[in-house]
Amino acid sequence: MRYPKTKALFAGAALVMSLAACGDDSGGGSGGGDSVDIPVEENPDFPEGSTMAELSEAGKITIGVKIDQPGIGFQEPGADTPEGFDIEMGRIIAGQLGIEDDGSIEWKETISDNREPFLEEGEVDIVIASYSITDDRRKVVGQAGPYYVTGQQLLVREEDKDKITGPDDLAGVKVCSVEGSTSLATAQDEFGADPVPLGTYSECVDQLENSTVDVLTTDGAILLGYAAENPDELEVVGEPFSEERYGIGYQLGDTEMCEFITTTIQDAMDDGLWADAFEATLGESGVETPESPEMDECL
Repeated sequence: MRYPKTKALFAGAALVMSLAACGDDSGGGSGGGDSVDIPVEENPDFPEGSTMAELSEAGKITIGVKIDQPGIGFQEPGADTPEGFDIEMGRIIAGQLGIEDDGSIEWKETISDNREPFLEEGEVDIVIASYSITDDRRKVVGQAGPYYVTGQQLLVREEDKDKITGPDDLAGVKVCSVEGSTSLATAQDEFGADPVPLGTYSECVDQLENSTVDVLTTDGAILLGYAAENPDELEVVGEPFSEERYGIGYQLGDTEMCEFITTTIQDAMDDGLWADAFEATLGESGVETPESPEMDECL
């Protein structure tokens, strides 16, 4: 297997995106358009005994994903499979293993608290679930990437986009996020926001749309998904004021698997498939396609 060659394509807040005026006339469903046409490798060749060889020979893979984050990983009630940017990344990896997206990929719902246990216990083969790379997590599981870089941003009503343009405008403003989140603490402690903690982001969106709160704050990628659901009324504003580097989780110590994932995603970045996946999902919010991030080396 060849080792991936990384390239410096990214700088500062441009890692995330420069927001265009929100409003895709075509709408965007749950924040995802049609699935991208993913190539499937015929007769892939992997080192004997490697994780890639085992998955390829089995012809199936289990991928842990979120199913409640529009644009990233979201499954409509009654739908057979989820959709979103993370889902497309999973399909790209499966394709290079020779695995068709015809029922041979098991999408296993994964919440934030069970991502590491699922990998450690073999419940899933990989995790692609808005999974920020951190030093602490890399002590427990492997994380390849980043395949996307985002940061804390603000979602506001279209009518307020000129009044609330960034975190400095949050003093005394009712700001919603998930209870106990660092995003909400940052808005309150650093910018003087009036915090409104709720159980889910969807509840916050409902409160935002009915004017009970004025802002929803969390990772920009999550906010873009909600903006894509209602592009005429909601908009992500301002530059990111934190950095979250999304990675793909695998079992700790499997360097060959890391190299395979890194090479696969880098190739997708180089040939335009990564951009296609973004535009079909998070890009439905009207945001410009960002530059692809520089991938970490596998150690």
